[in-house]
Amino acid sequence: MYTESEVLDYVKEEDVKFVRLAFFDLKGVQKNISIMAGQLENAFRNGVSFDASAIYGFEKAEKSDLFLFPDPATLSVLPWRPTAGKVVRMFCTIKYPDGREYEKDCRTLLRNTVKRAKDEYGIDFRIGTEIEFYLFKLDEKGEPTKIPFDNARYMDIAPMDKGENIRREICFTLEQMGIQPETSHHEEGPGQNEIDFHYSDAVTAADNAATFKWIVRTRAANAGLYADFSPKPLENEAGSGLHINLSCSDSSKNLNALAGILKHAEEITYYLNCKGESYLRLGEKKAPKYICWGPENRLALIRLPAVTTASSQRLEIRSADCECNIYLVLNLLIHAALDGIKNNLEPPAAMAGDGMSEQLAKDAGLKSLPSSLDEAKRLAEASSFVKEALGF
Repeated sequence: MYTESEVLDYVKEEDVKFVRLAFFDLKGVQKNISIMAGQLENAFRNGVSFDASAIYGFEKAEKSDLFLFPDPATLSVLPWRPTAGKVVRMFCTIKYPDGREYEKDCRTLLRNTVKRAKDEYGIDFRIGTEIEFYLFKLDEKGEPTKIPFDNARYMDIAPMDKGENIRREICFTLEQMGIQPETSHHEEGPGQNEIDFHYSDAVTAADNAATFKWIVRTRAANAGLYADFSPKPLENEAGSGLHINLSCSDSSKNLNALAGILKHAEEITYYLNCKGESYLRLGEKKAPKYICWGPENRLALIRLPAVTTASSQRLEIRSADCECNIYLVLNLLIHAALDGIKNNLEPPAAMAGDGMSEQLAKDAGLKSLPSSLDEAKRLAEASSFVKEALGF
């Protein structure tokens, strides 16, 4: 949690030559501008301009020139760059020329929602993520193929699991950048991997997830591989999800939060699953289809994992995938959770066990998640809740 002066001192003392100013478009794709280290003090004071009309989702900005103001608390050294003439990265706040925050700056939107939750409800949300991805081989021209890096399966070990060394390098890099991974292992699909993160506040969790994707792609490329975060890269194999673990600082509110998320699940699915391919994953191979919850039920939309102490209870939201904009997703989930807390909502009956049949869902009167991107988009566009939560 550095201050501006500490960052400026670090840059001078540690031979930093380049500063990457990072931000995100509305798809959650990271963008950046590099400046020379000598320009950093001016960037803190006056920002760095960019052409908003060229950024997805920003095209209709009130003014095409927007400004990036680096957040000193997010300083990270890029460990894969040279140690002489270091390169550092900071996430930025996007503002209009007159100093107003840009309303489609998804990171600022999430930060303001977190502040509201604390100021109005006295609630802090803790977020942890579990991120799945595939590693594929490249062809002779260096282009990605659909040939998996290995044929290992769930929690297999080397030599069947060929991703072990790459996952280790990824975890080392994360630690060097101040990010704490918890576990890593081979997943169910051939060439599929998972790395999970220790919980943190929502903005840090989103920053870490975004940084993670960048690190994985970089390390995979260095190893002559392609890292694929798409939801269903192989037709007959497990899809890749982004499981989001959420808990309230007041654990007595967890079930109210759960009820709020279930209430709004249909209308926010478009943001959790924003590709047509996403809907090939849902309902297949442990990815949820029905809007329900259950203790230890891996086919429910929200699972309550087994815990050793009541204070560590969390909600595992299992529908999202890595094509989403994690900042918008966490913003919507927190808004939904706050609706449940504010109105003291109670969840429906839990679906116990670790299974879900069509007949069981029908007997319980469960609603399904949207079955296509078009259906999800229609529900989101008609939702007053989504419009209020996003503000655009």
